[in-house]
Amino acid sequence: MPEQGAPRRTPQGVPYADLQHIVNADGQHLFCRYWEPEGPPRALVFVAHGAGEHCGPYDEIGQTLKEQSLLVFAHDHVGHGQSEGDRMNIKDFQVFVRDSLQHIDLMKGRHPDLPIFIIGHSMGGAISILTACERPNDFAGVALIAPMVKMNPESATPFKVFLAKVLNHMVPSLSLGSIESKWVSRDQKQVEAYDNDELNYHGGMRVSFGMQLMGAAARIEREVPAITWPFLLLHGDDDKLCDIRGSQMMFDMAQSTDKKIKVYDGAYHALHHELPETAASVLKEVTGWISERLAVSPAQGS
Repeated sequence: MPEQGAPRRTPQGVPYADLQHIVNADGQHLFCRYWEPEGPPRALVFVAHGAGEHCGPYDEIGQTLKEQSLLVFAHDHVGHGQSEGDRMNIKDFQVFVRDSLQHIDLMKGRHPDLPIFIIGHSMGGAISILTACERPNDFAGVALIAPMVKMNPESATPFKVFLAKVLNHMVPSLSLGSIESKWVSRDQKQVEAYDNDELNYHGGMRVSFGMQLMGAAARIEREVPAITWPFLLLHGDDDKLCDIRGSQMMFDMAQSTDKKIKVYDGAYHALHHELPETAASVLKEVTGWISERLAVSPAQGS
């Protein structure tokens, strides 16, 4: 803990007093970003980033939606980017969900009559799904870009799961290896940008963090049959980081009547940072999907 009276600083050494931030229920400072339109916003959009990254790379999505008169907001999850917390380490996945609901409630308090959407990528997709499941009547729709719904079968075989559980009791901080950046995108420029981004976490994933991801995936699988809220699923069929079968299972099993899935042939994981044609299509799909729902349903208080 910093000395009493000393300003709280980001892991990079910047005082939080100089940055937009919220303080979560554990007293941790979370760095925030806001994309606010010039005129009155038509809706609120919360963006949940993925594991090991931060909300900075969502600037293009934020700017594009801002131009559609939407107020977009995001934060770096605990242990990520410019937020406090042990890097890529969490006592309980629910903390990510709890913090997201806190930020959403804060913005809802400022704009009580606006519909709320969520956009989530990868682990942020899992956070988005569980957030919407906690408040199924609060959200006008959830857009999911390559969400983590199922664990990759190669990395979660019954033996490996058993081994991970044993190791979690013995050496929870043991590294399982880092995210291979070559699978983030087919666009080499985007891979280089990911590798060179100092706010991304480039170290190994701990066994304990892997266990939290597995627990979240298991919880989503239990929740999916009861989902009724509108959602959009976008996934690349060559995604090696989040199994597309998870998105297919969610689309098939959710009760929602307003649901859509679009599969991108040959695409990797970060579809919004894929080859230019794919990335442009993803941006168009997400903005179009939200705009369509705003045209159908006027502002609604929850």
